[in-house]
This record gives sequence, structure tokens and C-alpha cells, in this order.
Amino acid sequence: MRCTTRLLTVVFALFVTFSTLAQVPYGPVRQKPPGEILSDLKKLNVLGSVLYVAAHPDDENTLLLAYMAKERLIRTAYLSLTRGDGGQNLIGSEQGENIGVIRTQELLAARRVDGPDQYFSRAYDFGFSKSTNEAVRTWGQDKVLADVVWMIRQRQPDVIITRFPPDPRAGHGHHSASGFLAEEAFKQAGDPTKFPEQLAYVKPWQAKRILWNVFIPNAFQSSKRPDEAGNLIGIETGLYNPLLGRSYGEIAAESRSQHKSQGFGVPASRSPRMDYLLLKGGDPAEKDPFDGVDLSWKRVPNSGPVQTLVSQVISSYQPAQPAASVPALVRLYQAIGKLDTTNLYVRSKRQDVQNLIQQCLGLWLETNPTTYAATPGETVTLNTNLISRSDIPGEKAPVTLVSMRYSTGKDSTLNLALKPNDQVVLSTRVTIPKSMAISQPYWLVKPIDKGLFQVDNQQLIGLPENPPALTTSFTVDIAGQRFIYTRPVVFKSADPVDGEVYRPFIIQPDVMANLTERVFTFADNSPKTAEVVLIAGRANVSGTLKLTAPAGWRIEPASQPFSITAKGDEQRLSFQLTPLADAQNGQLQAEMTTGDGTFTSGLRVIAYKHIPTQTLFPPATAKLVKLNVTVTAKNIGYIVGAGDEVPAALQQMGCRVTLLGAADLSRNLSTYDAIVTGVRAYNTNDWLARYQPNLMNYVKNGGTLIVQYVTPPSGFLRSEPALPQLGPYPFSISRERVTEEDAKMTFVDPNHPLLNKPNKITDADFNGWIQERGIYFAQDWDKAYQPIFSAHDTGEAAKEGSLIYATYGKGRFMYTGLVFFRELPAGVPGAYRLFANMISAGK
Repeated sequence: MRCTTRLLTVVFALFVTFSTLAQVPYGPVRQKPPGEILSDLKKLNVLGSVLYVAAHPDDENTLLLAYMAKERLIRTAYLSLTRGDGGQNLIGSEQGENIGVIRTQELLAARRVDGPDQYFSRAYDFGFSKSTNEAVRTWGQDKVLADVVWMIRQRQPDVIITRFPPDPRAGHGHHSASGFLAEEAFKQAGDPTKFPEQLAYVKPWQAKRILWNVFIPNAFQSSKRPDEAGNLIGIETGLYNPLLGRSYGEIAAESRSQHKSQGFGVPASRSPRMDYLLLKGGDPAEKDPFDGVDLSWKRVPNSGPVQTLVSQVISSYQPAQPAASVPALVRLYQAIGKLDTTNLYVRSKRQDVQNLIQQCLGLWLETNPTTYAATPGETVTLNTNLISRSDIPGEKAPVTLVSMRYSTGKDSTLNLALKPNDQVVLSTRVTIPKSMAISQPYWLVKPIDKGLFQVDNQQLIGLPENPPALTTSFTVDIAGQRFIYTRPVVFKSADPVDGEVYRPFIIQPDVMANLTERVFTFADNSPKTAEVVLIAGRANVSGTLKLTAPAGWRIEPASQPFSITAKGDEQRLSFQLTPLADAQNGQLQAEMTTGDGTFTSGLRVIAYKHIPTQTLFPPATAKLVKLNVTVTAKNIGYIVGAGDEVPAALQQMGCRVTLLGAADLSRNLSTYDAIVTGVRAYNTNDWLARYQPNLMNYVKNGGTLIVQYVTPPSGFLRSEPALPQLGPYPFSISRERVTEEDAKMTFVDPNHPLLNKPNKITDADFNGWIQERGIYFAQDWDKAYQPIFSAHDTGEAAKEGSLIYATYGKGRFMYTGLVFFRELPAGVPGAYRLFANMISAGK
């Protein structure tokens, strides 16, 4: 049929409000091929739920999740206690809560591949932990336990599956804590006396059983049975699904490969695979995790007619003409509506039927603003596109768009017939209310309290991301039945390389400020220039900018006017910062005052092609650090590693930093006082090993080389490059670490030059460190190396591999697992002083 377009203009000022109660999926709804539609039709016949619980993004067994969601057709969800905020970043410089934002989106991308829903608790990933007790103490055991209970009561799983046992076999305190908290929540979720405040929204729920997804000893020996005693169930998960055209191993590999910030791309598996489950609580199961669970419509009272209709829809489905199923699906929708709508499965299956009707029709409903961001009070243009691409056989009346509503604003009654392949475009003007909230991720609105995100709204807890800032609800008449489809308003653009690109529509402040440095360090009382970049959130914004600081700082001028004409434009202003004798370390805060109020937010855009662009509005601050540091090295060569912000810190100490690539390492390196490799530089730069002889010659001839930590090959990926010999003499890399950031640092030789020149290092220099002392320590080093520090976590033996030093020829080599990549951007004074000694060792 010929495709035509009709343009109608519907102009009205519409006020919208921010709804936090409905979780609407991001972006357009993907049109599924006939095989997937048939699989979803079969899922209507399965009434069962499973909740998988682990600690981090990447912990989940994507193969088992894909098997549950797409083979067993079970309502499946993954609850990750954290967002992975404490990990390292292989694709950019983001750390902390910013890498957590990336990994949140990577998990959502993974779930779009393997099928389950994705949820999170409020727990913050504070880095590696060696015990369950440390993890739950840092998070706040009762609060995170409440979150797991909340998700069990919301999802009502028949079966809960943990990835880790609640003991040291888990290998990480967060891992074992996830097993411990899941087992406790399994016991408490059905008890109305536990967390009774939740019962305003949910009811107690007791799952049938909780199982541990036992580790397979060797991932490449998929048929080997784990060495576990007890009631062990084996499931063949490496199956092929002809409706999807892929095995679950292939789906799982694609899902896991979404974790790009962790470098977890894996090859697809097409071979048989067994997964094993061990009973941890509840009713025993002999052969199947759902033994004794009724997965049919019989679990819903009076559902016999519904069961009959579901079977008829499945048996009569025509892959070449999915729309032929629409009349029967409408009758099924009506029949389900006659059941008890307080029942979870009645609600969820009715929504599934509604979504299937849209899929069978090829009904496309989408609203796109002409800008990706607006401010409260701003009016924006929305363009809505609708098209129904199929006839309904036997139905005389066409699909009709009855009305549209933008969020909770005024309805527009249209009664437009949507003829097959006849596109309709509606243009609408919408005014954002002044009271609308800024689109800061809900878990970052308040400061992190130790190990926990602060979230006041109970109904937000668990959601992977904010509900959309703006939605469109379409009331559509299909075969005499009205349906309401709610879609997020999303910005869409065309990229010449990537084609159609979607970006969330956001609400932003009138004006934002970014300080050009995260940390300003002062070795003396000389002034420094602080530059502030102002970004206009709307057109014609003007006012006054001032910087505030702790006591003891002089800021000149006291304030400056600003005026920006065009939305999105920038204005750069400069201030002089001078520390006085009593200058206190603290925050430098930018404040912008306009006729509409005072604004104190910055702007952080996280843009990678594999996830939707994320926009954050952190406080517009930088750190002020007055420290007593001397640096005698001035010319530093730096080989960038993963997530690397150390070069900026070196510049703050007065060093001239040159970023070195492969071509630079083949040239004369003698001009550099020191060369530093960033964290995991040997893991991320495969060319670096080829130039290792050049670096060793640089050291031999009098240079100073500092290698920050690298990770040893895991052994799981055959494509992982082998590490070269990193220093002039042999040593190896362990997985040893000291995770207690306040662990005592003992000086092995207090007279060593690294501890005395040009700065005298004392115990005080290790105050205020964040997250950990060090990771991936050296081990088995040649006697030519000298360890500098000894440290250990509580109850463990001392470890000396955090920093080793050797002379070679006329020069010096150091390997360090100390986490300077965290401490320097955080403005930790002692980290600056120690690193200054290291780069100055040859001067």
C-alpha cells in the first residue's frame, strides 16, 4: 500500500507534571519479528516469577537469565545491589557515581538483549570489600535489607536465585553480602511485622524457595558438575531457540558484551551448557527450580475462559499476518479484565496482551521534542508520529486515535482514523511548569551517606533510572476496545554515521557552571586563576556569578555579571584565588543569581555510543587544597591508561605534562624528568609492550619510570594479551589489595629517599585517603627491588607490594598499586606529596 503523510497542527499551552509512580521504558518500542511475537504469545500461558540477586553489574549469569526469560518464559528480574560505582573504567575518565551511571545503562542494554527487568538497591559500591560484615556495615544492613524485601514484595517471585553464597567463597564482601541479604529477605518478606511501612504499597510475599546458582569450577568444562553437597538441580541452559534464531549462549554473550566500561566483551557460545542450583531455603525441589509451583492460569481464580482464549490465540497465530490475531487478543484482553485486577498476574498479563496488540499491528507511537532539554517555564515544540502498518482482517472499523494527553495535562480529542501505512504527524506546543524538578538521577539528588544513596520516595527505590520527564498517552480504539499506550518523550536526531540516535528529554536549570579544574592545589600563597564556564539552559539568561570558599581564601573579584543570549551558549569568567595564612581546605562553590533565583548546579554529559547520552547536574564545585609540597621534576611524560585524571593533578603541581603515544616512545625520551604510565595502561594499550625495551633504555640512561597498577590476565579470555616484563628485573602482579582506606602504612625503611626527598613523608600523609589503599600489588619480586610500605587489612598478614623501587643503570623504576588515580582527583594532600617524591626521584 502507498505510504502517505498527513500533517495536522494541534497548538495549545499544556502544563505537565513530573510523575514518579510509573516506570515507563526509555526510548521507542522495538518492533519484533514474527518469531519473537509468537514467543511472547506463548509467554501468556506461563504464570511464574523469578528474582535473581547479586551485587554488581556483570555479576549476573546472563545465560541463566536468558534461559529463564526466553525459554521458560518466566517473569524474570535481576536485582543488582549496587550500580558498580567503585569499579574502574576502561572507556573513559568517569569514576564513582559517574561510572555507576554508565554501568546502570549498560545493565539496561544487557536486559534489552536477554529479556529480564533490571532493578537496583540503594547500596553504593564503595570498592572491594573482604567481608560480608564490612559491606553491610558500610551500607547499613537494615536499609539494604529493606530494599531487597521491597523488591521481593513488588515482584512476588516464586523462586529467588542468588549468584553468590553468603560466605568467603564469594571472593568479595559485596558478593557474599548479596547472598546473605537475599537469604534474610527471603525469610522476612512474608512477615508483615518486617518493614511495615512498605505495606502501604505492597503486601507480604513468601517465595517458594531460594537457590544458589552454584559456580561451575571451569567455565570451559561446561559439563562438569560442581563439587557441592546437598539438593543440587542441574539445568541445561545452552539451548537453541528456533523462534529467535539463536542459542541462549549467543544471547548471553551479546548481553554480557554490553558491559563495555569493564572490557567484558565475550565470544558467543553455541555448545551445550549446564547450570546448577543448590537449595538454600524453602521447599525442596527434586528436578526443577519450579517444582511444586503452578505456572498455569489455575493460580488465578475463575480464569478458565482466559486459559482457553490464550490457547486459541497461540494455535491460530499466522507469522505472515500477525494482525490476524488482533481480534482474538482484544477478546482476551477483555476477558482478563473481568478477573481480580489486584492480582499481579492479571495486571501484568493484561498489559502484555495490550503490548502484543501493538506489536501485531505494527503500531508506531512516538513523540519527539525539537530540543533534548528544556527549563521550567520554557515552551517546547513536540512532534508526534503515528502509523498503523497493518489491516485487521475482518474488522471494518480502522484503528482510531481517540485522544492524546501529554503527561497529566489537557487532553486533545482527535478521533483520527489510522489507515494502514498512512502516517500522521501532530505538532504541539507544551509549556513546562515552573515547579518541575530538574532531571538529576533520583539516587544522586542528595549526597551519598557513607555507603548508601539517599532516596526519600519509597516508590522510586529499585528503579534503574528516573521516570521520563515527559510522556505522551495515546488513547487508541482497536476493534471496539480502547487502549492507552504511554510513551516517553525522547529527542531524536540523525547522525551521518550512526543514523537515528535517541536521547532522553530532560529538564535542566536556567544556568549551569563548570569549573575547569576539579582540584586546585596550592604549594604556597601564590594566586591561581579559576576559570568558570557558564552554560545557558535557556535563552536570554543573565545575572551575577560569585564563588564561595572556606575561611582563609581571597577571591577576586567578589562577583561578576553574566549575560548569555542563546540557549546552550557559554560564557567564560575568571577569578583569582589566593590562600591566606589560615586557608582551610574545602569546596569552592559557584553560585549564579538571576531574577528567577540562585542556581548552584554544574553540567556533566556522559556520552558513549553504546548507551543513551546521560546528563547530570552535580554541584558546581571544585576542591581547594593548601598543601606543603615541593616538586623538583618539571617535565613529565605520561602514557594514559584507563579512567585517567592523574595528568591534571600533575599540572596542578606545576609540572609540564606531555601525553605520549606509540610514535613518541620511539623517539628520544631523555628530555623527560619522569615517565608515568596510567592505571592499566599495559592492559588497554596493546602497543605499549612493543616499546618496553625503549622504556627500559630510558631508565638505564638515567630516567625515572613509574608504572601504576596493571591487572594480570584473568585466564577466562584467550584473547587477553600477555604482560611484558614490566620492570628491569622480574616481578609479578597479584590480586592482593588493602581495602581499608585507613589501614596503617608502615615504612619498611624510613630512611629511603622516596620517603624523605623532596618532601618528608609521615603517617599524616595517609590521612583522608578514600575507598582503599591499593590494589593489584606486586609479588615475587627480584631482590633488586625494595618495598617501601607494609600494610594490611584487619586480621590479615602484612603485604609489602604496594610500592616497589629499584635502580637500573643510572635511573630508577617503580611499580605501585597505590590508588593515586582515586586520591589525586579527590585532592588528598598526602597523595600529592608522595607522588611528588616519586616523580622527583631523579632530580
